[in-house]
Amino acid sequence: MKRVFNWVMAATLICGAMSLTAGCHNTHGQEEHEAREVKSTELIRTSQSWDGVELPNYLEGSPEVVAIKYEIPAGQKLGWHAHPVMNHGILVQGELTIIGLDGKEKVVHEGEAVVEMVNAIHHGENRGDKTVILYMFYLSQKGLPLSVQHPEIPTD
Repeated sequence: MKRVFNWVMAATLICGAMSLTAGCHNTHGQEEHEAREVKSTELIRTSQSWDGVELPNYLEGSPEVVAIKYEIPAGQKLGWHAHPVMNHGILVQGELTIIGLDGKEKVVHEGEAVVEMVNAIHHGENRGDKTVILYMFYLSQKGLPLSVQHPEIPTD
């Protein structure tokens, strides 16, 4: 079972990275054949979330893989929430600050990958001047929520 989930996690990261480069074209006058070369760049490999906490064991049962594109306008704050499932993503535009309930912060820059906290309350803020575009990939199980909101905690 663990091998299947390892494969699923690798496949979602690879598919996500490949989909981000789809539609790119040669703008520097390079030879046509150079644009056809396939490149592979590992963006992240870890068993910890961004705050250094070890990720939990995989869920038992039938997996569900979910991919979501988030667009967060400049100045927007997300509410406090926690993810009951593992997830990782790639920020393709802008800059996102993730804040843990303990005050620990992580700034994710354009082109960077991030592994989110699991079962730990946090929120995100777009403190920049352009819309954040973030692709997230969740390793879940049918019927589980991807996140649980905590509206009783103020974000200011």
